[in-house]
Amino acid sequence: MSRYRRLLRYLRPYRGVFVISTLAASIASVLDGLTFALLIPFLRMVFGLGGAVGDTPTLVERIVLWVVQSTTGLAGAEIAPGSLVIVILAAVVLKNAAAYLAAWSSAWIEETVTRDLRHDLFRALLRRGLRFFARTRSGQLLSRMAADVEQIHLLLANGLQTVLRNGVLILVYLAILFGLSVPLATVTLVLVALTAGIMRPLLVRIGRRHARALETRGEVTSLLQETVAGIRAVKASRAESTQSGRFDALLDRYVRNMLRSRRLALLAHPLSETVGATVFVVLLTAGTWLATGGGSGMRPELFVAFLAVTLRLLPPVKKLAHFPALAAQALVAADRVIEVIDAPPEDVDRPGTQAFPGLREALAFDDVWFAYEPGRWVLQGVTFSVRRGEVVALVGPSGAGKSTLLDLLPRFIDPDRGAVKLDGVPTTRYSRTSLRTAMAIVSQETILFNDTVAANIAFGMEGAPTREAVQRAARLAHAHEFILRLPAGYETLVGERGVELSGGERQRLAMARALLADAPILILDEATSALDGESERLVQDAIEHLLAHRTVLVIAHRLSTVGRADRIVVLEGGRVRESGSHEQLVRAGGLYQHLHEVGGR
Repeated sequence: MSRYRRLLRYLRPYRGVFVISTLAASIASVLDGLTFALLIPFLRMVFGLGGAVGDTPTLVERIVLWVVQSTTGLAGAEIAPGSLVIVILAAVVLKNAAAYLAAWSSAWIEETVTRDLRHDLFRALLRRGLRFFARTRSGQLLSRMAADVEQIHLLLANGLQTVLRNGVLILVYLAILFGLSVPLATVTLVLVALTAGIMRPLLVRIGRRHARALETRGEVTSLLQETVAGIRAVKASRAESTQSGRFDALLDRYVRNMLRSRRLALLAHPLSETVGATVFVVLLTAGTWLATGGGSGMRPELFVAFLAVTLRLLPPVKKLAHFPALAAQALVAADRVIEVIDAPPEDVDRPGTQAFPGLREALAFDDVWFAYEPGRWVLQGVTFSVRRGEVVALVGPSGAGKSTLLDLLPRFIDPDRGAVKLDGVPTTRYSRTSLRTAMAIVSQETILFNDTVAANIAFGMEGAPTREAVQRAARLAHAHEFILRLPAGYETLVGERGVELSGGERQRLAMARALLADAPILILDEATSALDGESERLVQDAIEHLLAHRTVLVIAHRLSTVGRADRIVVLEGGRVRESGSHEQLVRAGGLYQHLHEVGGR
């Protein structure tokens, strides 16, 4: 129930429409029941009993007589067949109009709530820190955003329609049945309750099976995404058969888990069908006994009407019986979505953080420790400082912690121990937005979005930079010429992840983005790794202009790119091993000298 209540919070903003949908569904259900109650006068005519009701009319008969008399203006127990037909047709038209209004308002709520769920899930993901994304496969997140939310949509869609409309229908039909025969209606109610009790254990098992299927589906999505993103490496390594085998194995596991879940879910239908047939046979036997004089007796027309209403009662009972099976599956998906939405945000500022006023003297890493997972330290006691206006290069073997170290500056992550300080003040006292505004970052992996070239250069900029400013940044990055050669120039779509551009072109657009930001602190994470010799020369020229009057931290695997640095910090195993100028480190004969000899690798 707590999961239902959590989802129902999303209905609160639309409770007005929800009330309209509920009222319309209720009216449709009452009118549907009325059309079947109107069978009684017809049956009396068929049996030649005369009059619309018997000598001792039941409550249902008195209500039917009142409705017909009120709508036709006739009095007495005798009702003309034509008038009765008009009343039935009017009831059917009104019932369908109300049912349409209920269905449309319900559909509007379902789509709107689904939109709100996806909005909240996306916002929650943006508030998570890099630790979360480091330990969560992106395919699992995509599965939650798409498939799991769609499961919740099915719950809301079928839930509103099933619980409201069929629930009211059952109440209306039960009221009619009790109005016709209390003993038979009591038997019906008991049998319906037994049906619910029989279905309960099955639903619990359905939920467990479906949870396993959803996890496997996320793994399938993750592998698909990884393969598409790394298709070049897959082909270069001749790993098509390997990836195909992994994908087939995951698909087989997903199909097995889903079939086990579906097998149990599908069992609900024949089980409820069998129970429904049992209910009908029991009622037919008991009703026949009453109608033929057993017990207190029951008039034949009432018994036939009772059976007709009972048959009409069974479909909504079956739908309600099937609904928990659907809900059991959808609530598993809801758990996975709500888990992300309700998780404490990580990449948000605590109350009281200040705006970063700008670097005046130096930034420092003071005994910094960091681990993505407990006990697996990526950084271990890193300590060094960078003076304002100084260019410091970070070098070291892969996995030394260089990129993680620079992620601490804009507070993509915060240290587990120690502190990163700006003029002696820990970065945790400053808001993330103000820190990131003061920093321009060019990463090793150039990220472009499926938008125009101009929009990618101006990505994240407050306001709308002028076209002249965008072009000036592109010229400094030596990107203007190749941009003009594109089909639509600056309005050319670069494709998903910039696939329409070469690696060097993507990197130069990233440089143009950094130049346009014009931030006082610059972070370059292997910014020239994707460039050929000529492109690197052009971008190095742009970097020379960019370095002026800025504080710069640069990561480079190619040691030829750190010659401009004032100082070099050598990392290994998450620790600072050496520090000094190029000449000093080469003469020292340590790790840097070894890296220099093997070409910086």
